[in-house]
Amino acid sequence: MRTLSRFGELEWFGLSAESNPVHGYLQVPHMKWRYKTPGERTARLIEGAVRSAHTQVEWTLDRSRKNWVLLPSRVIIEAQGLAGPAFADVVERINTQDQDFCRRALSDFDLIIDHLREVALPETWRSSDSQR
Repeated sequence: MRTLSRFGELEWFGLSAESNPVHGYLQVPHMKWRYKTPGERTARLIEGAVRSAHTQVEWTLDRSRKNWVLLPSRVIIEAQGLAGPAFADVVERINTQDQDFCRRALSDFDLIIDHLREVALPETWRSSDSQR
């Protein structure tokens, strides 16, 4: 949340838990957020950081709706989008049946956040703010 707020003022933020609180298995990481005033430059910086991170699984930043979502592309592909009950079912199936994927995605997630931190160095976000 701290890293994303360096790109702009957050209005809303949500992050999946790393592991299931009841059963203890690892979970597919995904993050959702909304900026008060989202900017195209901010979107390009974040998309670039996600693309340039050397990840083990493919990731998607979906910003087609009010809330932006960062998650492994596999979830979107298997659920055929973010809407509807298929999304939750796919996430649950991956969580319970593919712990190796969850482990790799969680490792990637940390890498992506580190990459975003690098992109959001004070010099970068200051110049972004001055162009709004």
